[in-house]
Amino acid sequence: MQAPDPRPMDRRRFLTATAAGGVVAAAAGPGLAPGVLAAGQPMQRIKIGQIGTLHHHASAKMATLRRLHGHYEVVGIVEPDPAARKRHENDSAYRGLKWMTEEELLHTKGLQAVAVETEVVDLASAGLRCVEAGMHLHLDKPGGETIEPFKKLLDEAGRRNLAVQLGYMYRNNPAVQFCQRAVREGWLGQVFEIHAVMSREQTPAYRKWLGQFRGGGMYIFGSHLIDLVVSMLGKPDRVTSYQRQIEPDVKVYDNGLAVLEYPRTTVTIRTASLEVEGYKRRQLVVCGDRGTIDIRPLETFDLRPPQPLKLQLALAAPRDSFKKGYQEVTFPPMPGRYDDQLIELARIVRGEIANPYPLAHELMVQEVLLSAITTSAR
Repeated sequence: MQAPDPRPMDRRRFLTATAAGGVVAAAAGPGLAPGVLAAGQPMQRIKIGQIGTLHHHASAKMATLRRLHGHYEVVGIVEPDPAARKRHENDSAYRGLKWMTEEELLHTKGLQAVAVETEVVDLASAGLRCVEAGMHLHLDKPGGETIEPFKKLLDEAGRRNLAVQLGYMYRNNPAVQFCQRAVREGWLGQVFEIHAVMSREQTPAYRKWLGQFRGGGMYIFGSHLIDLVVSMLGKPDRVTSYQRQIEPDVKVYDNGLAVLEYPRTTVTIRTASLEVEGYKRRQLVVCGDRGTIDIRPLETFDLRPPQPLKLQLALAAPRDSFKKGYQEVTFPPMPGRYDDQLIELARIVRGEIANPYPLAHELMVQEVLLSAITTSAR
């Protein structure tokens, strides 16, 4: 992560630095349209294509890339499955795009980056082919149920000095960034407990889909939470996995708990696919001996009626403009779920910033995730 700003932190600057508009403001400068540098020169638009339409985030990612026309020029879309292409070719996200073979895409003149949005089982192999072709990569998650293919991808990207950005969207959530920065700058003191939950009431069809993964819901949803914990605390000393099946009708681990142990901190990661209104209780709670941050829900895009993103902050003593005790912190609305992350990728590719989540972090997250879905024999 980037080093903290050495200037004194007041409430307004803290919120500004972690708000959703921060990435856009940094890229464009105050008062300038996205796609224009502070000196008035147009930014380089990154030529990008997408492989796959079958990941659950695929169409939303493409819609975002097309909306960010100041940063990206979308050259085409690849879907090798004829049935999947037929289902999606009239979707608004893809309408008007050029449908290509993977070979055509990867040989497109000037192509710099690829978003890989295949079925989860194909992510690492498709990503490796992109890296071998010299492309920067936005790779949706998780990185695979074994470590070797994902590590090979990262090693090759490192050898070629290419960026790999995993699709963990909470990284660019302003409330989460507020929390991470507060931890990094010592606002909460010694962190002794983190409690993270990412659950939802899923349909039977979705639960059946989850059943293809030995880690079930923990593999798909727990990966987001593990990414956040590792970014704050690093690699745990020990990971213990508890996998349960709520109902016998579908063979899937749909009730997962992982306990991550650190020298002075315990972390619980919970996922379930049958929690009524579970989306509203997705949460990240970080407790230290000088304060607590409680983000619940983690995001508000799917809430009806719309609600602002906010967190509860408790401090043992006043800190800058924040008072002692509990207080609510509210954030400006995000432009979209994926906008800031994909703008960040464009800035990385253009060389404006270093990747805040380097390859070593991505490998560490994947190693911890695989430990979190491996239940010891009892």
